[in-house]
Amino acid sequence: MTETITGISDIADRFDAFLIDQFGVLRDGAGPYPQAPAELKKLRVLGKKIIILSNSGKRSVENSVRLASLGFDEACWDWFLTSGETAWRMMAAETDGGARKRCLLISRDGDTSPLDGLDYDRTEDAETADIVLIAASEGDRYDLGHYQTLLQPAAERGLRCLCTNPDKVMLTANGKAFGAGRIADLYEELGGAVTWIGKPFPDIYDQAKIFLRAIPPRRICAIGDSVEHDIAGARMAGIASILVETGIHAEATATERAALFALHEAAPDFILPDFRL
Repeated sequence: MTETITGISDIADRFDAFLIDQFGVLRDGAGPYPQAPAELKKLRVLGKKIIILSNSGKRSVENSVRLASLGFDEACWDWFLTSGETAWRMMAAETDGGARKRCLLISRDGDTSPLDGLDYDRTEDAETADIVLIAASEGDRYDLGHYQTLLQPAAERGLRCLCTNPDKVMLTANGKAFGAGRIADLYEELGGAVTWIGKPFPDIYDQAKIFLRAIPPRRICAIGDSVEHDIAGARMAGIASILVETGIHAEATATERAALFALHEAAPDFILPDFRL
């Protein structure tokens, strides 16, 4: 049974660690929610372990620095764990000591950081690529037709594709746009195979649990705005969850949210109007 709470303090004594989503919980596409930096600091003062758990295709350090630049105190989290970090570690293990390969990288603004330090060179030519990496979307600049043209030759060649940001919808300064997860869906529609990394898939939760190895899963709680990613991911990881009513479902009615719970077979343990202690 889902319980509505007025603040995290209502249930804080039940948990020792929180996995907190970034977009939709702490910030939107334009910047932080006004109360979020102070409320995060209050939660930290309670002595809780905190991991910012994000479906960002960028690595952990870059995200941590960016969030701090928006007015958040980096001392408020123990680790900023991203799907991009999880994938980078997987790819590093696969290519350690091997020959360099060519990667068709889909990112934002020409960002190459998902490949930095790996034995991969970026290519924009699907005909010569060895692998596809979908790290981010520019759905606020291009339509899906642009990505179909780019990816169809890779799908026809049967190239392996990693999607390090499963979010189907992203928040931008100008509102919602399709996310990297929608581009990965397109790759599957074109006949390609995708390995999904990030929420709700297990690899990122496995990394978090290793980091929190001293804390049993029943004492860990995830906070997110996406039923498909945050709430379903928490359920599959065997941890509790809080759904905030900000972010991608901000305009959804109670009936629409209930339909999402049924669709994804994942109801949150708690509902919170917005992120606050």
